[in-house]
Formats: sequence, structure tokens, C-alpha cells
Amino acid sequence: MLDDFLVRAALAGLGVAVAAGPLGCFVVWRRMAYFGEATSHAAILGVALALAFSTSIFVGTLAVALVMAMVVSALAGRGLTMDTALGVLAHAALAVGLIAVSFLQGVRVDVTAYLFGDILAVSRADLGFIWGGAAVVLILLASRWSALLTSTLNDELAHASGIDTGRERLVLTVALALVVAVAIKVVGALLIVAMLIIPAAAARGQSRTPEGMAILAVIIGALSALGGLGASLRFDTPAGPSIVALAALFFAVMFALPKRA
Repeated sequence: MLDDFLVRAALAGLGVAVAAGPLGCFVVWRRMAYFGEATSHAAILGVALALAFSTSIFVGTLAVALVMAMVVSALAGRGLTMDTALGVLAHAALAVGLIAVSFLQGVRVDVTAYLFGDILAVSRADLGFIWGGAAVVLILLASRWSALLTSTLNDELAHASGIDTGRERLVLTVALALVVAVAIKVVGALLIVAMLIIPAAAARGQSRTPEGMAILAVIIGALSALGGLGASLRFDTPAGPSIVALAALFFAVMFALPKRA
């Protein structure tokens, strides 16, 4: 069954939706959209390094995404505002990554595939990385769900409850790096943050509980992945942008509906 490229593409889209849905809720709640963008832009540098050293794209993007997240946190702690640090590093990492790719000798690189995704080219090995990464993200979030929610709502309340807020930020950092690494093949570096934010934002007004919002975000992300893939095949449009465009349509529809009390 996995020899069918359409089945592999659909499973890859579902894997990204499962990982991005719950994590996207924390990105929305904590207003971490720009943090996610900086991490995803750094993935292009990870691709270049992985190709240069003949290692796995997944390993390269994960390593660089983790380093980027740590550097941002360090710079923010030394006087730079978070948005300034993110603005500098996000665009610098993308530029350096694209330059590094251009210097690769003897390696044919379709940069567009890494910028906007190439879900139809997902292999069996890619599926293993995507679903393995999604499983790790879900385990991380599920095991720390209560602590993450408390530290997201109020740092002082978290400290009073004995919760290490720094550790919870680290959990989110690792989870975000994992999602970037698994999603780059599906929607690309420039659209990863959209799959984190849009389904979660669409689910926010129609959910009564944080858990309900996370589940609805997964459903919207999954429908966007499958529907966008179908639209791409039907209308011969790029798959990654089609997935994100359908997610945006879901957001518009959900936003127009009366909000649940």
C-alpha cells in the first residue's frame, strides 16, 4: 500500500497535522508565532549542512532548529527584545541557508521543494521520520500538559505550584524543532508556521476547553492536508500552498461562526 505515492502523501499530511495541532495551540496562546518562524527559517541552513555532510535532512534541520531556539533565548536574555532577536535571526538564517545551498558542489538541490514543500515526493523513510517525530511531540505535550498550561496562563502561579517554567519552555522548544524537522518535506520552511497557527486559531473560537481546542486543531489540520492535497491534484496547484490555503479557508469559516461560550 505504501508504494502508492498518494497514500504516502496523505499519511505525511496527517502526521504533520497530528503534531502541529496541539503544539500550535501553545504557539497561539503564548504568542510565539515569530519564534516559530525563526526556527522554521533556520531549517534551510539545516538542509544545506545535511547535504554538505551527507547526513539525514531530518537530523540536519532538527539540529539547526534546536540551536536557533537556544540562541534566540540566550540573546533575549542579554538585553535584546525577543521580537528584535527573532527578526535578525529568522532572516539571517534563511539568507545564510540559501547561500550555503548555492555553494554545494555536485549536489542538485530543489530549493523550492524545501521552501514550499514537496509532499508528493515523500518516501517510506520520510514517513517514518514524520510519524516518529509526531509521536515524540505528542508524548512530550501529553506528559507535560498540565504544567505547560499553568505556565502559559501565569508564570507566578506556575512558580507557586512548583513548576519550573524554564523547563516547560524547553519542552516547547524541543517540540517546535521536531515539528519543523518533520514538516519541512510536506509544507516547506516558509509555510510550517502557517500549519501551526492557522488550525489552532481556527479552533480557538469554537472550543470550550484547551483539550477541545487541541483536538479541533488536529481535525482542521488533517482536513486541510487531505483537502489541499486533493485540490492540488485536481487543479494542478502546488501541494504545500494548497494545504495552507485550505486551512486559511477553514479559519475564515470558523471565524464567521458565532463563538461558543
